[in-house]
Amino acid sequence: ITGVTADLPILRKLQPVLRKGNWAITVAVYQDHTGAAPRILDVWSGLHEAGIYGLAIDLGSTTIAAHLTNLTTGEVVESAGVMNPQIRFGEDLMSRVSYSMMNKGGDLEMTRAVREALNTLMVELAQAANIDPSLMVEVTFVCNPVMHHLLIGVDPVYILPCIAGHVGADAAAVALSEEPNKSEDLVLIVDVGTNAELLLGNKTRVLACSSPTGPAFEGAQISAGQRAAPGAIERIEIDPVTKEPRFRVIGCDLWSDEDGFAEATKASGITGICGSGIIEAVAELRIAGLMDDSGLIGSAEATGTARSIPQGRTHSYVIYDATDTGGPLITVTQGDIRAIQLAKSALYAGARLLMDEMNVESVDRVVLAGAFGAHISAKHAMVLGMIPDVPLDRVQSAG
Repeated sequence: ITGVTADLPILRKLQPVLRKGNWAITVAVYQDHTGAAPRILDVWSGLHEAGIYGLAIDLGSTTIAAHLTNLTTGEVVESAGVMNPQIRFGEDLMSRVSYSMMNKGGDLEMTRAVREALNTLMVELAQAANIDPSLMVEVTFVCNPVMHHLLIGVDPVYILPCIAGHVGADAAAVALSEEPNKSEDLVLIVDVGTNAELLLGNKTRVLACSSPTGPAFEGAQISAGQRAAPGAIERIEIDPVTKEPRFRVIGCDLWSDEDGFAEATKASGITGICGSGIIEAVAELRIAGLMDDSGLIGSAEATGTARSIPQGRTHSYVIYDATDTGGPLITVTQGDIRAIQLAKSALYAGARLLMDEMNVESVDRVVLAGAFGAHISAKHAMVLGMIPDVPLDRVQSAG
């Protein structure tokens, strides 16, 4: 390797490292595909055998997902996620843009908040993998254009290019991964999130658009909603005869009606419902006949179950009630259903727009992308009308 460059911090570190290793050192060199001069990322005395690591981060509007990867083997060592702290400045992208415009220094506040969350997440991943954070020598971000503009990262940072408007680098990343432009089938790729991005195409052409679904799919704007964390309800089934629910929570493989469930969830508790859980809950209400086609939950008399309780002028369905022991009451309210209706309508409108532009009435295959998309039940997504109907075996996850 010739023509290698090094930044000033590396040059400052080089002399003591050389002496400590008796002039024998290990060097991490980065060489990209653009023809730029190779660059020294770090140096270690003697033979460095602790490995080097990279981070892949999906910086979403509501959720930040990160994967720590061993750059030598390609193995994903640890994964973690946190809520995007920028949500306190606005639940959707345009609210954050408005906050930045209406409040001097608002953009700096949001940048500072997300940087602190990223730094904390990096340290937590390093601790979980039992490595020194300094061994993370590469970071790759994907994000939508607004998040792209609000991000200041660490060096070296690679931010994939945005496509246009609100179709960002996350859509570019899934296009590179799934390669719809090489598919004989007409494939619809849906990156589900606060700002959903959709791609439709095949080897003839690929179209893309964005849909402002809001944060409901990720548990926000939901009465008992929370981020995906231990204790959150993630799967739900409602018996169409008895109208009784059973559910699973993150961190436990048992269903709520199975022996050992109470003991297995004692540490985490049952704390709320996350995005995948609320999607399944609303779909199951419809399948079980507890909700009509307009989204209205019936009364106890109409549905035949005491789990349908009055709430003002409407009704709610009780999934879990631990109020007798000081625990939470987890219900699906009429407001929750309305939030999901609005979100799924925006998502399907984007898909329908692309299909109309492509002049087709159906698609051959659907890919649910992103950290959240990987956990969505395809059956329940189709029951809700989030995605076009296709055979279940033609729906796959990529995230």
